[in-house]
Amino acid sequence: MFASISGPRRPSPPRAARHARRLAVLATAAVTLAATGLAVAATPSSAAACNGYVGLTFDDGPTGSTNALLSVLRANNVRATMFNVGQNVQGNPSAARAQVDAGMWVANHSWNHAHMTSMNQSQMQSDLSQTNSAIQSATGVRPQLFRPPYGETNSTLQSVASSLGLRQVIWDVDSQDWNGASVSQIVSNASRLQDGQVILMHDGIQNTRDAIPQIMANLNSRGLCPGMISPSTGRAVAPDGTPPPTTAPPTGSPTTPPPGGGCTATATFPNVWGDRYNTSVTVQGASNWTVVVAVTAPQRVSTTWNGTASWDSTGYVMTMRSNGSGNTFGFTTMMNGNSSARPQIRSCTTG
Repeated sequence: MFASISGPRRPSPPRAARHARRLAVLATAAVTLAATGLAVAATPSSAAACNGYVGLTFDDGPTGSTNALLSVLRANNVRATMFNVGQNVQGNPSAARAQVDAGMWVANHSWNHAHMTSMNQSQMQSDLSQTNSAIQSATGVRPQLFRPPYGETNSTLQSVASSLGLRQVIWDVDSQDWNGASVSQIVSNASRLQDGQVILMHDGIQNTRDAIPQIMANLNSRGLCPGMISPSTGRAVAPDGTPPPTTAPPTGSPTTPPPGGGCTATATFPNVWGDRYNTSVTVQGASNWTVVVAVTAPQRVSTTWNGTASWDSTGYVMTMRSNGSGNTFGFTTMMNGNSSARPQIRSCTTG
């Protein structure tokens, strides 16, 4: 359901004085490259190319169009935050999992998009808890962000969200895609984004998908990159140390095994202490397997067992290969101040 609050927050004034000189240089460089026929590539993960970060968010998923949205986002080097509706996740868990596999962040948007300010505290608690459980069951990720339906909130709802470890996030810019906005209108609205700000968009709308390449072109021209939304501040910041999955992994890469199939891997968390926890992963469908697992910064894996582990250059993506010790392996992760995140299984392949 697509709706707007009566008075969404207005974006804060542009920080033109701070960025004017750098933006002018970027704009000149872009024109020069275009004139010579060179492609200007978006590099959102490169800190040197980013003068600021914005939060691209998509509400009300997953839908029957989620995979189409993910394809467009990946094609444009975008990582975004998906505020998912719990009953949609329950009805389409594979689409929710696909969001995480595509490098997106998943968040809580209530169970069925009700007007939550009409609920009592117990009802709010049940709604958000049920949604958290559905998302974690489908994706292996525990949400850290919550967006109230319609942007409607009160002190009770904020308190309940906080008690569940959820940071409430509204928006600074409304794309108006829910209101029938054209592609050009969506692009124009998105052009108001400034460093740290968040835009409201929705899963399942064709005009929104069509607008993404132009939105990115505008952001790139201004030195702004898609970022994650900080659970501490609710503002867009640089992505954490966990990179998104590569679209076409090179064969033999230690962290992106060649595409294949034939097995599934399921993670459980049998032991949790104050500073660390254990993960147990069970593989089904193969006795000779390779499983890729990602942890969230600043967490780090300290110990592994029943498999042969290797790491990518960031130290946050682990490839575990069978070593004859059976089809269940495990590892201990040090929280390092991040007690809520849990490892994400990227893939399970045979061989």
